[in-house]
Amino acid sequence: MTLIVSRRGLIRAGAAGAGSLLLPGCDRLFDNSTFRETLESGENLHRVTQRVLGRNALAREYREADMSPAFRANGSREVTDPAYRQHLAQGFANWSLMLGGLVEHPLTLSLQTLRDLPQRRQITRHDCVEGWSAIGQWQGPRLGLLLDMARLRPQARYLVFHCADLYHGRPYYESIDMVDAFHPQTILAWAMNGKPLKEAHGAPLRLRVERQLGYKHAKFVARIEAVASLEGIHGGKGGYWEDNGAYAWYAGI
Repeated sequence: MTLIVSRRGLIRAGAAGAGSLLLPGCDRLFDNSTFRETLESGENLHRVTQRVLGRNALAREYREADMSPAFRANGSREVTDPAYRQHLAQGFANWSLMLGGLVEHPLTLSLQTLRDLPQRRQITRHDCVEGWSAIGQWQGPRLGLLLDMARLRPQARYLVFHCADLYHGRPYYESIDMVDAFHPQTILAWAMNGKPLKEAHGAPLRLRVERQLGYKHAKFVARIEAVASLEGIHGGKGGYWEDNGAYAWYAGI
């Protein structure tokens, strides 16, 4: 008999073994080397498995009755950048998302424009590497729609999400490949549980890439860059946590 262990199962096992390391913000479990090595050892296996199952295999979606009464905020809860504070005070009326890099038509999109695009609404479970989960509703345009509008160049292999916040004094960023970028459940969410995102949950825009763990769901997204390689971008490993040796780049569940 072949035993297939899911990434979600590994999280729970690691969280149980981590004990007192469980602290808010998903910022302590990487200190547990056994837990980190367990996640990293499964990275390639889970990536291959998910792709074999199909590029468009969906994460489970839930009913409104299943939504969690409380949804913890992961990562940064606030942004200190003065420009962000001004946008927040103005309700993001003058804020815009930039999408550039290896594209034929760079985009600058206001929040209202993003809201006016065709929307996807989905109720999914957020699984944090810290070991907790919550079910919430997310709404926003499909990321693939924006990429079609920008017309990716053939060399583009990854998308880098540059965020407005600093985490422990360093710029926060994340990245995904084009398979996840064009997945039907990958959206740029501006609403959570029927209301515009609050600051703690990543206002005005956050990534939802539903087949990966919570640390891949970048918050406070300000700019998206299409690139051929992750080398030379911050630490070169594709994300804040990855650069710090905390978690694997691929976080499929």
